Amino acid sequence: MTTAAEFVGVTQRFGDFTAVDGIDLAIPTGQLTTLLGPSGCGKTTSLRMLAGYTQPTSGRIMIAGTDATRTPPERRGLGMVFQSYALFPHMSVAENVGYGLKLRKVPGAERTRRVAEALDLVGLGHLAASRPKKLSGGQQQRVALARAIAIRPTLLLLDEPLSNLDARLRVQMRAEIRRIQAETGLTVVLVTHDQDEALEMSDRMVLMREGRIMQEGAPTEVFTAPANRFVAEFLGYENFLTLPDGALATIRPEHLAIDRSGAATSAGLTLDGTVVDVAYRGVDRLVTVDTVDAQGTAVRLMADVRDEAVPARAGDRVSVSAAASRLIRLAA
Repeated sequence: MTTAAEFVGVTQRFGDFTAVDGIDLAIPTGQLTTLLGPSGCGKTTSLRMLAGYTQPTSGRIMIAGTDATRTPPERRGLGMVFQSYALFPHMSVAENVGYGLKLRKVPGAERTRRVAEALDLVGLGHLAASRPKKLSGGQQQRVALARAIAIRPTLLLLDEPLSNLDARLRVQMRAEIRRIQAETGLTVVLVTHDQDEALEMSDRMVLMREGRIMQEGAPTEVFTAPANRFVAEFLGYENFLTLPDGALATIRPEHLAIDRSGAATSAGLTLDGTVVDVAYRGVDRLVTVDTVDAQGTAVRLMADVRDEAVPARAGDRVSVSAAASRLIRLAA
């Protein structure tokens, strides 16, 4: 696997604040890599350093194997789509898409061909003559994407590009961006705070906190084996408890079973507790149980129950159990 870009010991400080703290990260060629994390974790700062808008305090930014740390943005060969789209209202859709090509002095005939190609790729060829104000939010986002693609960038950088769209359009555009990336073979780096977006779209996801990388890997690897409690909580895990050996563990609600008989099982985890809430969700019920873990600490566990033969109501005494293979041990 080749590397399109790389952060080598990169730190970015703003006064006394360290936005990015000594990260090492390789961006694989031809894949979609997501920088994921809460606000202030350093993901956007990392993207801006990769784009050349901000220079690192220390460390190197490598692009295609060459040190690009001091290379200005316009010479990095990168395309970028911002959260705001930044379309020119006085220009047509085609003129917006061709703007970067015009700056690069691409000849007129070639520019026209590449604009048409980029608009066809995003499904907006029929709107080439329209002005941005006539377009929906989703269409404006596609124009911004086409403009970035038209210059044929070595990397396409996307900074929270879907955050201004409604929920339905966000889902549609996730699929569109994945389709375009697959068809073009572009190397894409996407910044987002949305774990669902990252899990659905990424070939590789990088979860950040306070300027450091907490975990990276394929979405299935990170989701099924979170490295620590922060990663688990950010990805939606809600059940945490201490095991007999003192290790911290987590478990998904769908991997917990509820038994009203109170009978012991051969599972890796069996705890007695009291039901405090039952939330009906159509296809299942979320049963919340107060119990005590192996270290005597009070914990609240949630089980996703689909078996109608195991009714549960608030106040019921139950056993909560899970197979040992479903318990995920976490670093402190």
